Amino acid sequence: MAGKKIKFMCTAFRDGFQSAFGARVLTKDFLPAVEAAVDAGIDYFESGGGARFQSLFFYCNENAFDMMDSFRKAAPEANLQTLARGVNVVGLDSQSRDIISLHAEMFKKHGVTTIRNFDALNDVNNLIHSGQSIVDAGLKHQVCVTLMELPPGCSGAHDPDFYERTLKAILDADIPFDSVCFKDASGTSTPAKVHETMKRARKLLPEDSIIHFHTHETAGTGVTAYKAALEGGADQIDLSLAPCSGGTCQPDVLTMWHALRGTDFDLDVDINKVLKAEAVFKDCMKDYFLPPEATKVEPLIPWSPMPGGALTANTQMLRDNNLMNKYEEIIAAMGEVVRKGGFGTSVTPVSQFYFQQAFNNVMFGPWEKIADGYGKMVLGYFGKTPVEPDPDIITIASEQLELKPTHRIVVDINDDNPEKGIASARTALQEAGLEETDENIFIAATCKEKGISFLLGKATLGIRKVEKETAKKAAGAGHYTVTVDDNNYSVSIDGDKVVVNGKSYTTAIAEGTVQPVSTSSGGGVEAIAPMPGKVFKLLAKVGDQVQQGDAVMILEAMKMENDVPSPITGKITEISVAQNQQVNQDDVLFKVS
Repeated sequence: MAGKKIKFMCTAFRDGFQSAFGARVLTKDFLPAVEAAVDAGIDYFESGGGARFQSLFFYCNENAFDMMDSFRKAAPEANLQTLARGVNVVGLDSQSRDIISLHAEMFKKHGVTTIRNFDALNDVNNLIHSGQSIVDAGLKHQVCVTLMELPPGCSGAHDPDFYERTLKAILDADIPFDSVCFKDASGTSTPAKVHETMKRARKLLPEDSIIHFHTHETAGTGVTAYKAALEGGADQIDLSLAPCSGGTCQPDVLTMWHALRGTDFDLDVDINKVLKAEAVFKDCMKDYFLPPEATKVEPLIPWSPMPGGALTANTQMLRDNNLMNKYEEIIAAMGEVVRKGGFGTSVTPVSQFYFQQAFNNVMFGPWEKIADGYGKMVLGYFGKTPVEPDPDIITIASEQLELKPTHRIVVDINDDNPEKGIASARTALQEAGLEETDENIFIAATCKEKGISFLLGKATLGIRKVEKETAKKAAGAGHYTVTVDDNNYSVSIDGDKVVVNGKSYTTAIAEGTVQPVSTSSGGGVEAIAPMPGKVFKLLAKVGDQVQQGDAVMILEAMKMENDVPSPITGKITEISVAQNQQVNQDDVLFKVS
């Protein structure tokens, strides 16, 4: 007798990319795999949203709306679903009501069928306008409850009682939805807890409601959690395709098909066709660098917990900044950050806030530097956390960010902020001389300066592919003696590593030129880089008078913008770096005398 037919969404081309490759994959490289998956009979795909919006502008030098159009063309009849972060839509920062509405309208225009909509804090107020906007745009709305396991020793949220209360709050708020998803981005919820949560949801929801469960294999319990969810009453699950499956990603279709053999459940796929589709996908991705941490189970993840979709995005950034040696220390530091932060679910953007604060605690000392996102979260600017954050951390964040705690609804705060919304985005486009289309307005609102830079044709490529000997030669790999002003320098080039007179530098070669910065050979007090990063913006020039503490430039690292202040009051005599230049910790950035 055939088992119950279980529908699954193929996450390979969104969450798979985000979890395995830090979301840095070019559209032309993966479309043949989408077509092969369609030929295999798969008709439900996650096609965008989440980090696969900003990452296309930030790292791939592609327009995410063009990618969405291409995906729809490759899968013309499929249910294409994207991921939205409630009031944050597809960014790390929250938005005003008009941008939230525009998000749904633009995604509908560019081929999306369904939007999965979650709030990392499980603050239902953040789902009301965002959910209504999705339905008003003519899309299906999959509303979410977000799950994770708290670090050992913690209690007060993230148990079946908490998830039941959250679901009741969604129902009481009359948020329209077509299905309900329970989303565990870290893959840390225990199977027993998943089973109990599904049972309670099934009793609470109308009889014909669709329950969808999402997890990752990061902690090694993904397949078991899926079986527990199905036995508890879930109807649908998320699965991926190799090479973006297992490890930090969702379990593979083949793995789950095998795990369900002989049970009361059936994936209802032609497994031989899926095998062929995976072969095509593996060939598409063979030139991409697959981080080793993306392919393995990490037993320590429940102690952080770092979600699969953020893990490789962060390790890619650590590699960009030559800081991968700090990874284990940062992950270890996350436990305390979660304990004191109010138990928001470790899923974007909160997972990024956790990682950024753990990064700062490692680099600068515990709580010496509050990350902007983490600080605003504990102060209430992203909504109400499941439990009250540590009062000492609230005080530290308030003092450092110069913000008072708030209990206001997030969209009300953002509607009152003149730097947010359609009007502000229009101004940014006008100042840059760019066309004011709805797409450009949304890009400017959610991607800020980097979105404007892309639209101006100034974005650079930041994907990682497997190094080949021919590529190394093209980049000038080898050993040289370089003479500058009659001085000889020993230079070795190997990929993105350059050694000059024994000192190692991380470099990048891209088309185009960087505008040189005027410098002076005058003396003065040096300002050095507090950490590795990229020069995001120069705020002053040689000859400018500055006060001690004035920001002279902005250094970007780990998606954080850090002001570099003047060490003294005086005149800038030298600027040693250019905008977009990668710098190492302790490099001289500028001088003031």
